[in-house]
Amino acid sequence: MQLSNYISDLLYRYECVIVPGFGGFVSNNISSTINHFTHTFHPPTKKISFNNQLKNNDGLLANYIAASENMSFENAILKIEKSVAQWEALLQKEMINLNGIGVLSLNSDSKIIFEPIDSVNYLSSSFGLDSFTSASIKRIEYKEKVVALETSEKRKAPSYLKYAATVAAFVCVGALSWNAVQQKRANQMAEIQQATISKKIEEATFVISNPLPEINLDVVKKELPKKFHLIAGAFSEKNNALKKVAQLKRKGFNAQIIGVNKWGLTQVSFESYTTREEATEHLQIIKKNLDKTAWLYIK
Repeated sequence: MQLSNYISDLLYRYECVIVPGFGGFVSNNISSTINHFTHTFHPPTKKISFNNQLKNNDGLLANYIAASENMSFENAILKIEKSVAQWEALLQKEMINLNGIGVLSLNSDSKIIFEPIDSVNYLSSSFGLDSFTSASIKRIEYKEKVVALETSEKRKAPSYLKYAATVAAFVCVGALSWNAVQQKRANQMAEIQQATISKKIEEATFVISNPLPEINLDVVKKELPKKFHLIAGAFSEKNNALKKVAQLKRKGFNAQIIGVNKWGLTQVSFESYTTREEATEHLQIIKKNLDKTAWLYIK
């Protein structure tokens, strides 16, 4: 099964799927739309975009591959790394078609360009809904009737001329309304994209090729103690605890040994936080995607 198929599966359930070391595929909800010229109605959908700054491994894709192919998390990481290397080599020669997602290519500045495929709707609530076209209103026939009535009944000419002018004005307003809808849709997509990127910014890895010179300021900053810990396990042998710390660090966690509990077990944490709110939020993510037995310890 290709890596793109795993990404496609996850996009139905998650707003962002990160390919470690390559970039993230972000989905944005789009409301239903109407094309007033073709009289076509489109259901709500998800628009897929690509952000090459989202490279940090959040464990979602690797865990899904490991569960699907009955392999270890480490082997799933190796599988992803191999696919990324193949993508990067292939992009130097041609475009890459990710089935059901879109097309990747390089521009003149060697930056990755992504063109989404609109044939697949990743919004599960719109399952079974499809675009359709309604019968158009034949305004020309109405105009011809107005002209005929104008000829036969001259007394009512002012009334019918007013009607014809109203029809013509409606056509103009329709054109202007369509342009306004398109502009509003573009603005909404930009706002949603910005909100999604801001939400994921703490997981992103930024590479700046020409950073500004470092400025050293003599400022004393008092850091709050990190007393909220997400526990990954407790071990009777310290060597086993050290192995667990190394394993978690390879997955991108800031793991550490936080001490020995009253039963003499060495406790290992995924991460440590200064506030309960932050710790609780990340605990739910870890329990959902990585380890259901993880728990919060306050020291």
